[in-house]
Amino acid sequence: MLKLVKNCQVYNKRLFLCIMVKSRILLVFFLVTMALAGCKKDKYDADKQMAIDDALIVNYLAKNNIVAVKHSSGIYYEIIKPGSGSIVYNSTTKITADYTGVLLDGTVFDSTYGKSPATFTLGGVVAGWQVGIPLIQKGGEIRLIIPSVLAYQNTSSGAVPANAVLDFKIQLVNVQ
Repeated sequence: MLKLVKNCQVYNKRLFLCIMVKSRILLVFFLVTMALAGCKKDKYDADKQMAIDDALIVNYLAKNNIVAVKHSSGIYYEIIKPGSGSIVYNSTTKITADYTGVLLDGTVFDSTYGKSPATFTLGGVVAGWQVGIPLIQKGGEIRLIIPSVLAYQNTSSGAVPANAVLDFKIQLVNVQ
């Protein structure tokens, strides 16, 4: 009988050790899987995001009674005042502008009004501005509703969240 108990104890120890080893292997596998899943980023799909943004913009325009034209790039614009001049824009054209940038929920995220106008090279601004600013000349005013794909895309910038559609009112003070 003593031999049977002794054999049982050995068997239980082996069983216990076997379960512990398997548990540790499963734990390591689980932790590695979770770490890899946490690092995996979804691939940014610009076409899909553009479709989402376009639907948001169309709804925003209707809700706020804004009459805007859709540009082939995907921005919507409203020329308030065309301005004057015959500047041919390129990426090194310097623009000086007063502007207000608003999110679709009405949050103002940036504005130069009440401060000094800002000066940029056209190649240094978001793609939506690069498309929209050449639609007016010095002294002109434009409203640009820019899909996130032509703004900051899927990254946040300051008070602008990722995938945010932007509404800008821009007065072009100077062009060089």
